Amino acid sequence: MALDPSFIGRSYPPTAPYEVGREKIREFALAVGDLNPAYLDQSAAKALGYPDVIAPPTFAIALAVPASDQVIEDPALGLDYSRVVHGDQKFSYSRPLRAGDRVRVTVRIENIKSLAGNDVLTVTGEMHEESGEHLVTTVMTLVARAVPDDETKGE
Repeated sequence: MALDPSFIGRSYPPTAPYEVGREKIREFALAVGDLNPAYLDQSAAKALGYPDVIAPPTFAIALAVPASDQVIEDPALGLDYSRVVHGDQKFSYSRPLRAGDRVRVTVRIENIKSLAGNDVLTVTGEMHEESGEHLVTTVMTLVARAVPDDETKGE
């Protein structure tokens, strides 16, 4: 069943603040194999003008995915997550996330379209520091694969 395009523009409440920690940044950097000293060493980050270690650019996904669960789990939307694949991910930064930031994420459904029977859902996440400073905009594209004809014949 196709997703309802009337959901385009729907926003969900901001998440509770997530405090970005030095150890989480370090663990993420090591997990993705990015040993940039600014991610691992406070003095290296300070030498670059940052008040603390900064997070690798893709660290924002650790906040974006849980925030997007509000969309995925919205029963009124009717998304069959068992058929979803992650199609694309983009990040647009105002500044790097850094240790000590307290980040809230507000997600919004940007677009819903149907391509070859597949539903393509675009979800934007706006990340702000508790002070209101914009940090990152994420754009996530999810593709809900069409149900093959042989699966629908038994209905």
